[in-house]
Amino acid sequence: MSRKRYISFGLIALLGTSLVWAESAQWVQARDLYQRTNYDASLKVLLPEASKGDTAVLQLIGQNYFMLADYKKATEYLEKAAAMNPQSADAVLWLGRAYGRRAEVSSPFTAPGYASKARQLFEKAVKLDPTNRAALGDLFDYYMEAPGFLGGGTAKAEALAAQVAKSDPAEGHYYEALLAERRKQFDFAEKHLRAAMDEGPRQVARVIELAKFLGRLGRMSESEALFEEAARIEPENPRILFERASVYIKAQRNLGEARRLLERYLRSPLQPNDPPRQEAEALLKKTGA
Repeated sequence: MSRKRYISFGLIALLGTSLVWAESAQWVQARDLYQRTNYDASLKVLLPEASKGDTAVLQLIGQNYFMLADYKKATEYLEKAAAMNPQSADAVLWLGRAYGRRAEVSSPFTAPGYASKARQLFEKAVKLDPTNRAALGDLFDYYMEAPGFLGGGTAKAEALAAQVAKSDPAEGHYYEALLAERRKQFDFAEKHLRAAMDEGPRQVARVIELAKFLGRLGRMSESEALFEEAARIEPENPRILFERASVYIKAQRNLGEARRLLERYLRSPLQPNDPPRQEAEALLKKTGA
């Protein structure tokens, strides 16, 4: 999928699947290393325990491999975790993500099969837990990006947006904004993004999305004001640094400031739901650093 969604990764669900590991020093260490994006070190703690068949261990191993972009190994461990806990929306969702990434990096011969598998797993995750925002978001992204012959399509995205709006009006407006922008209906997109921000006051993600949208339209002063508002709400949120720099770089302006923002971002204590370091490093190169 071309649009990146940065979300929390459901470690609470993992904790619930293995009370023994949840209370162990190894589990706490592995979880904390994962949360600090030290995926290799987390794997060193977890891999010696993989043969015990603990669902939470297998899932976290898969998540670590996923974050390290080793999607084949991620699939291997997440398949085991999902098979052992087929009613876990979180396990099924992560397996769908692994297949989705494999589709993105595979040959034209194997990619369609992986993509279809990802869609089926996203749909299963939503069926298992219709309130799971991460699963809904990934399924919406799939419908938006995938062609019809792979089970995607705007009509499916519209139906899902309407479903989400009933229980989460702010997220529903966000989905509608994405649909409107896809159709180049920019006035409607802005209307929905502002409504999402009104529905979720002081939710930094809502402010950031509107700031990014206005930046894409070249309305830089308004975008700047919203990034300042986001920084006032959550001064320590590193995503603000990344997204603001990204807007500058796409607009080819304020490249010196973009470089400083990205350098600050890379020095920040990042977590898995933040944009990956490699993306920040790739953006940094575009500033001439």
